[in-house]
Amino acid sequence: MTATGFEDVWRECAPHVLAALVRRYGDFDTAEDAVQEALLAAARQWPTDGMPDNPRGWLVRVASRRLVDHWRTDQARTDREDLVARRTPARAFVAPAADAPDGSERDDSLTLLLLCCHPALPRPSQVALTLRAVGGLSTAQIARAFLVPEATMAQRISRAKARLRQVGARFTVPAPGELPERVAVVAHVLYLIFTEGHTATIGTSLTDTSLAEEAIRLTRQLHGHLPGAGEVSGLLALMLLTDARRTARTHPDGSLVPLAEQDRSLWDQEQIGEGVRLVEAALPSGPVGPYQLQAAIAAVHAEARTAAETDWPQIEALYGMLHSLTPGPVVTLNRAVAVAEVSGPAAALRMIEPLLADRRLRHQHRLHAVHAHLLELEGRHDEARTAYATAARLTTSIPEQRYLHARAAGLGRVPATGSVMAVGDSGHDHDSNGGEAHLEGKLDPVDAGGVANPQQAGDQGAEQSRDNSDGDRE
Repeated sequence: MTATGFEDVWRECAPHVLAALVRRYGDFDTAEDAVQEALLAAARQWPTDGMPDNPRGWLVRVASRRLVDHWRTDQARTDREDLVARRTPARAFVAPAADAPDGSERDDSLTLLLLCCHPALPRPSQVALTLRAVGGLSTAQIARAFLVPEATMAQRISRAKARLRQVGARFTVPAPGELPERVAVVAHVLYLIFTEGHTATIGTSLTDTSLAEEAIRLTRQLHGHLPGAGEVSGLLALMLLTDARRTARTHPDGSLVPLAEQDRSLWDQEQIGEGVRLVEAALPSGPVGPYQLQAAIAAVHAEARTAAETDWPQIEALYGMLHSLTPGPVVTLNRAVAVAEVSGPAAALRMIEPLLADRRLRHQHRLHAVHAHLLELEGRHDEARTAYATAARLTTSIPEQRYLHARAAGLGRVPATGSVMAVGDSGHDHDSNGGEAHLEGKLDPVDAGGVANPQQAGDQGAEQSRDNSDGDRE
């Protein structure tokens, strides 16, 4: 097997091994260190001796030995060793063959996901810990994805684990009454990871493929555990239908292509088919949630052979349902784009007037991009040019800036078309055009309904402040 093949196995097994150790011994930090030592041992031994028949069992056994060895040899941890010895069955200290089958085949990945998304953690920490512990990404990879120093991300992850110890978080599946709420938090964290990957908030690239793919992988895993959860199915469908357009979203030079102008032959039909099947299975099965409705909107776009064939009345109706379920500025903004297609830009402009007057939204570049698009459709080019310039100034994405500046410069030379641009053209073609109703800029503290949550805002602000101070010290 090649080095890449070994790495794939290690990455697949690592979350399960970590989960097994945390379940058995209860110490997240020490368990993670032991897993890393086991992976290092595998990297040295497997290329020479060959991969064991049961790689996961081998890693669990070796990591368990390393963990127990740490506790036995460190005199400063004698009291902890005694505690673990009392809690651990005697047979756990017997050392069978490294690749012998044992009880480690139990899949604890859902429990690990729930632990990483514990409600005591602020949202950025939930995202970072999920990618580290469940996604198997290194701290350096996570730091690069979010454009922060590695030391800063390491501090964030360390604080998250310390917080879990402080609140006495247990490695157990929550009680049935708590599970839906906890799963909803996990789904939102995975959604944030995907949106950051699908349209990077900062930088020269429109997308971060590794984050988007990791979010889809983890959501598949969550769906595998909870196949009957309609909102989990809806979330997976939404990701697949959105990601299916990835190749068509940019030109070879990296500049973005709005949905109406994309070459639909480049869309991944296999992903679209899977996403549509998930939506069709989830919608009739129980209460309809926001992810299912957003996925349904994405499916309407995906099934249109050309932009002109898009069923805008159906999309407007779906946004109406979404607004009834989770009213907020996000849904209103996206609904306005559909209203413009059905009833004209004047009706849509009236709809977003309250958003433009809301001081909380004045720095959201997508609001100004939608405003500019609607003004352009109505022939108010001077006002549209100003709004495009405002949106370009506010966005931190280089491809979005270039596109918005180009739209402003093009006014007066190219007549406005009837195709939807606005949110989609601001680089987020999965918002109005793909059905993902959000204005949150990925990690901004906005709940699923699009309404700013003051508590989350405070948590995130404190988290960012600590990150900045940690980075300065490093």
